[in-house]
Amino acid sequence: MQSSSLRKSETLEIRPIGATYAAEIIGLDLAIPLGDDLFRTLYQLFLQHKILVFRDQVFDDDAHSQFARHWGKLQVHVLNQYHKATNPEIIYLSNLDRDGTPKGEHPDPGAAIWHTDGSWAKERALATMLYGMVLPKSGGDTLFADMVAAYDGLSAMMKQKLDGLIAVHNLDYSRSLTTARQQMTEAQKRAAPPVEHSVIRIHPDTGRKAIYLGQHASHIVGMPIDEGRALISEINAHSTQAQYLYVHRWQPRDFVMWDNRQVMHKATDFDWINDVRTMRRTTTVREKI
Repeated sequence: MQSSSLRKSETLEIRPIGATYAAEIIGLDLAIPLGDDLFRTLYQLFLQHKILVFRDQVFDDDAHSQFARHWGKLQVHVLNQYHKATNPEIIYLSNLDRDGTPKGEHPDPGAAIWHTDGSWAKERALATMLYGMVLPKSGGDTLFADMVAAYDGLSAMMKQKLDGLIAVHNLDYSRSLTTARQQMTEAQKRAAPPVEHSVIRIHPDTGRKAIYLGQHASHIVGMPIDEGRALISEINAHSTQAQYLYVHRWQPRDFVMWDNRQVMHKATDFDWINDVRTMRRTTTVREKI
């Protein structure tokens, strides 16, 4: 698929890279500001493919933020230990300490569990944008699960069972499931209290239904805790079957963005004791364009 010329000397080419979703966008320099027409084109591709990949992008923090702001208000994440010192809208995820030495911990332990960014907040995430700055020799991939297809793959009986259920999403709960040495402070817990969201979510632009769970979901309202967690685990396991997955194997200077209303994700492990993985991230929180 190709479009007509969108910016001077640029032609956009779309190449599907996943079995059923995810696409590489070829011929676009994200360091150049977007025009309205190009943004509308990208947004439609974003809805269609759920994950967009832009290879070999060379752009700084300011250009990254400028591109992200087209998609909504930028999130200031409650886990402020990951903020860029001069701009809290940008998160740096690295296993290096301030002296450039591996700190003996995964750069973002919360990324190692299945989750949807921002489901723990009332103002939920729309688009997450992740830039590969320094990559390990192996591992550190990102797995994505298509939650629309996962919903479609449920039995009629399970769809009926989940319809109307409300899950409680709690960042403090999901953080406790990880190997993070630094758990949430009391101030961070107060800033991110548990919130309730429907288990089945209707996308505001496509009208498609999607499962909205992941491991930020701690329990189901009105169910005994153990029963609710067992149901969440069952649905998470269903949603992460191989037929619903896209695996992104990072290349240097990849810029990947995804629709949190349609997919969830997790990072795979790597040798964070001896190797390096540094990523730059922004997340927008506007529900609707």
